[in-house]
Amino acid sequence: MTRADLVFTGGPIHTGDAARTRATALAVTGGRITAVGHDEVRELVGPGTEVVDLHGRLLIAGFQDAHVHAVYGGMEMASCDLTGTVGVDDYLRLVGEYAAAHPEKEWITGGGWSLESFDGGLPTRQLLDRVVPDRPVLLANRDHHGAWANTRALEAAGLTRDTPDPADGRIEREPDGTPSGMLQEGAVGLVGKHAPAATLADRLAGLLDAQRMLHSLGITAWQDALLGEFGGNPDPSDAYLTAAQDGTLTARVVGALWWDRGRGAEQIPELVARREKLSHGRFRAGAVKIMQDGIAENFTAALTSPYLDGCGCATGNSGLSFVDPLALREHVTALDALDFQVHFHALGDRAVREALDAVEAALAANGRRGNRHHLAHLQLVHPEDVPRFAALGAIANIQPLWAAHEPQMDELTIPFLGPERAAWQYPFGDLLRAGATLAAGSDWPVSSPVPIEGLHVAVNRREPGADPATPVFLPEQRLDLATALAAYTAGTAHLNRLDDTGILRPGHLADLVVLDRDPFAAPAEEIADTRVLRTYVGGQEVFAAE
Repeated sequence: MTRADLVFTGGPIHTGDAARTRATALAVTGGRITAVGHDEVRELVGPGTEVVDLHGRLLIAGFQDAHVHAVYGGMEMASCDLTGTVGVDDYLRLVGEYAAAHPEKEWITGGGWSLESFDGGLPTRQLLDRVVPDRPVLLANRDHHGAWANTRALEAAGLTRDTPDPADGRIEREPDGTPSGMLQEGAVGLVGKHAPAATLADRLAGLLDAQRMLHSLGITAWQDALLGEFGGNPDPSDAYLTAAQDGTLTARVVGALWWDRGRGAEQIPELVARREKLSHGRFRAGAVKIMQDGIAENFTAALTSPYLDGCGCATGNSGLSFVDPLALREHVTALDALDFQVHFHALGDRAVREALDAVEAALAANGRRGNRHHLAHLQLVHPEDVPRFAALGAIANIQPLWAAHEPQMDELTIPFLGPERAAWQYPFGDLLRAGATLAAGSDWPVSSPVPIEGLHVAVNRREPGADPATPVFLPEQRLDLATALAAYTAGTAHLNRLDDTGILRPGHLADLVVLDRDPFAAPAEEIADTRVLRTYVGGQEVFAAE
């Protein structure tokens, strides 16, 4: 009998396996699960076996994040980080303190501010000029679809009242046409490209800082949703390859190569070459990221009918489709034939429809090749398109934390959609009932990377710690805890083609998380109180709470 390297006993084990949902013991040998059961597993304990007594705490499969920007997030933590507050005075204080502490920096960069902090989501250059008048400042907002610049940054980029808007973005302006300091979508790159480039050392440090933090949250694998240069941000690909080659990448990572929306099919051979070059060890660059639209808060999410204005009347704006819908079908068909997985950013209902049309075209041309294309965000899905996910095998890549009443939703989104369309938002329950496969992610650093918080909102449709008087956001779209947890484990494992992870069964990789309690045994309102105690990747401990 081969003795186990590691045995967990003394607590509930949620396997995620429909044939055996619960166990009380699990054994690991050579990085893989070798037994799942009860008292009989103890027979595998030998002199060299590490035995972990769960003391009644829950063991689950490792969380996997289906849409995250780990390197950017790690680098943002080390820069001027404005997350954790929504106060304008706090932002200015943090920017001023950071600038004073870093006199050597030519530019002040970072981000994490919230649109809700400013009237109409529009900060001004003059505010930043108060605290940093002598150096360029460029700060991405929380969703990274826009940035706040001071006057020196706009001047460094040569932006004036005569500068035209780029095709994929917008320069917000003062009454005389002078740039106001807020840059939307593709306009960010007009300034960002002038900021000093981050080095490989910066990117690698950002990756490793992010990895430590993500492991502490129970995350064992993820899909990085943007490998390429975008908005002045550097390509993080070399950081992943370096870490994969030197063994410091302990997570399992799929990289989504950026589709340059200013180009067409001529970039496909380059993507093929990059996939070959970048895939090593625990890192595979087997996906292509196509950002089809923007976000609802700045009216760039692509809708099937126009946005409303502040008076509830239709405007002439239905958002942006960054890639021509007919060309999108051709590109996706070509990528599918080369066995790329396509990772769509599809937030508005028109973008969702255009992405599904592209997947349908690929299936018609190529047959089902099992490439597991997926649509991320899905803020607005037209009811007619909900059943198409299952029919086409398109995975619903959801960010549950956004499906709640909060200021950006209530002040910057719902009034401009109207009641009918507002009821189409984040239709997790409808997608599930229609047979769609759900995977889950965070979009960190856009929002919190904590999977437990995402689970809480998926189940409750209210933010953790919300006032009890806060209404539930579209309660019919709630998921039960087992389904939400499956999206964060088996669902994302399926999306990432990590088919021997996500479920605790013999033969699977021992990617495991010990929680401090069993959230299934407590009220749903307490899910967010759960904490991660230990995280394992391939049976090796990568995080232990102090």
